[in-house]
Amino acid sequence: MSASREVIERIKKLRETINYHNYRYYVLNQPVISDYEYDILLKELIDLEKKYPELVTPDSPTQKVGGKPAEGFLPVEHTPPMLSLDNTYSEEEIISFHNRVKKALGEESSYTLELKIDGVAVSLVYSDFILVKASTRGNGRIGDEITQNIKTIRSVPLRLITDDRRLKNLEVRGEVFMPKEAFVELNKEREKNGLPLFANPRNASAGSLKLLDPKEVAKRNLDIIIHTVPQSIEGIDSHFSMLKILNKAGLKTSSHTRYCKTIEDVLKYRLEWENKRKNLPYEVDGIVIKIDKFSHQRELSSTDKSPRWAIAYKYPAEQATTRVVDIVPQVGRTGIITPVAVLEPVFLSGSTISRATLHNADEIARKDIRIGDNVFIEKGGEVIPEVIKSIPEARTGKEKVFEMPERCPSCGSKIVRYEGEIAYRCINAGCPSQVKGRIIHFAARNAMDIEGFGEKLVNVLVDKELVKNYADIYFLKKEDLLPLERMAEKSVNNLLNAIEKSKGRSFDRVLFALGIREIGSHTAKLLASHFQIMKRLQNAKYEELLQISEIGPAAAESIIKFFSDHENRMIIKRLKEAGVNMGKEEKKETPKPLFGKTFVLTGTLSKYARDDVTRLIENLGGRVSSSVSSNTDFVVVGESPGSKYEKAKELGVKTISEEEFIEMMSNIKMQNSK
Repeated sequence: MSASREVIERIKKLRETINYHNYRYYVLNQPVISDYEYDILLKELIDLEKKYPELVTPDSPTQKVGGKPAEGFLPVEHTPPMLSLDNTYSEEEIISFHNRVKKALGEESSYTLELKIDGVAVSLVYSDFILVKASTRGNGRIGDEITQNIKTIRSVPLRLITDDRRLKNLEVRGEVFMPKEAFVELNKEREKNGLPLFANPRNASAGSLKLLDPKEVAKRNLDIIIHTVPQSIEGIDSHFSMLKILNKAGLKTSSHTRYCKTIEDVLKYRLEWENKRKNLPYEVDGIVIKIDKFSHQRELSSTDKSPRWAIAYKYPAEQATTRVVDIVPQVGRTGIITPVAVLEPVFLSGSTISRATLHNADEIARKDIRIGDNVFIEKGGEVIPEVIKSIPEARTGKEKVFEMPERCPSCGSKIVRYEGEIAYRCINAGCPSQVKGRIIHFAARNAMDIEGFGEKLVNVLVDKELVKNYADIYFLKKEDLLPLERMAEKSVNNLLNAIEKSKGRSFDRVLFALGIREIGSHTAKLLASHFQIMKRLQNAKYEELLQISEIGPAAAESIIKFFSDHENRMIIKRLKEAGVNMGKEEKKETPKPLFGKTFVLTGTLSKYARDDVTRLIENLGGRVSSSVSSNTDFVVVGESPGSKYEKAKELGVKTISEEEFIEMMSNIKMQNSK
């Protein structure tokens, strides 16, 4: 049966589309469609190539596992490869899998069923019970080493709690994920700092694991579930039993995994979790069905792409259709202009949706979303409402193509798009929308916590020009507020008392409230602890800021830029005049004998855990780096040092043993006690 021209063109188009999304997902770590949409495209291509095998080519997406690993991390080869699972979407496909397995084995087989967590696949390698290497799945055969980042996950044991010699040298594989609550908090923090929001927890997890600074990863509250051991373990022939053994050894496995003897039990499990999964603290997009016996798994073996002994069943994402009434540009407090879809209200995942983000102009053009379009929406990661795609066949001809305005919808200033950036920005610092956003942030509960100073009041005060910046809050008078709607004398007195009370907020909260880009609440605490008073921070040099643990170039540049601005300095001066806490210098400053010194740790330390050593150095003013450079002062060398030791010798950087480091710390302690 020869293929028609339409079929040939469809296959070509599918390959181009899937390759594009492979690149976005595997190389850039920036997926732009949901897993479900991707899977439907791939399944259509697989079905067409099965029907027309003469059209299969070596470069078809069906013939490979994934794309290239991202740059910036050392490559790690996976042996055996970290294969992907074939996906199924119906009960019939699950039964078909069961029948294939039964026929191949010549007998019935039991199953282990697991929840399919929507996260990032990783490999952990233990040697002599100690975690020595961790890596991403990458393209299945080559991934990226992320050992230091994985070590920041609290549920990952750095040493297995077992003396079972069979687990002495062990590789395990699992899924790193971001809990829903942590995802919501992360996006709130990013929004306050003017950073792009993550679309869903999986994207947030992938982005977090690719951060170069492990300390930043530690803030992301990632978690892990272990689900696979790729090698044979003596005396164990059950996957379900193996998971129990791993759990006892300190590795986190799922408490919802189930052993099933029949296909009927498998189907019941699928139905049971379709709704129950929504109550879990993390995202689950399906179930994984595995043949339980390892001997049966070996007999069935694998293809180049996926094992024959396991499949994934994926629940359809909960979607709804509605109409785009309008697309309005929304100005954030940092000037980024985000197009937002105004929708005909529709109920989805427990709430009524009337607005959804469209991210940026490029996304609108790529998805071809127009004003008046009927569209599919879903909650990305079942949290953020997102327009997935338009329904072109439902168009009437009256739909309008959206164009980003040339001028800011709030202040009328010309908007700009800097080279290399996706976002359009209003660069007028006096833009009313930005002013309102900054004031709302300043008064928020986790900043100055001014009770009663919410968005509605801020809008009125700015529109009436009673407040032009957040310093003006502290100069409001009773006679300014009483004429305002719903502001009776009692309400006004309560508000003025709340404003007065906020003056005593801690210095770190004042810094966070200023809304400096890249400075979240955690970084504000670091700055407050280091500089103690506002004047010292205002006059800090770029190099000094970089010496502070967890302060990178972007944050340092942002701080310098903020305090170099004349208007910002005048606002801070007025805050000080109003009596707002500008910090307090401790009478006796703790000695910082290691200030300005950079350390690198390599090899296994026998006396102390690495985290303890890092904390000790930082408490004494030093900095611990993950790589050796000509700016490194000391490399502390433990047992079995790695390439960092060779790099230190090559650059002539001073190396010291663990014993010499301990002696150094003892000498410092003695000097401080004098």
